[in-house]
Amino acid sequence: MADLIVKSAVKEELSGKNVSGDFYDALDQEVQTLLDRASKRADENGRKTVQPRDL
Repeated sequence: MADLIVKSAVKEELSGKNVSGDFYDALDQEVQTLLDRASKRADENGRKTVQPRDL
């Protein structure tokens, strides 16, 4: 699986919280799912451009 998130940015956004190592893998998987769904929706609408509405 590709690393889709920037761990340092996530850690900064969650400042004041501890972040477990496996959280990043789970978050990366969620992002991948969102991207897959958005891509599929764009395809279904005959577009090659993924747009915010595809989320």
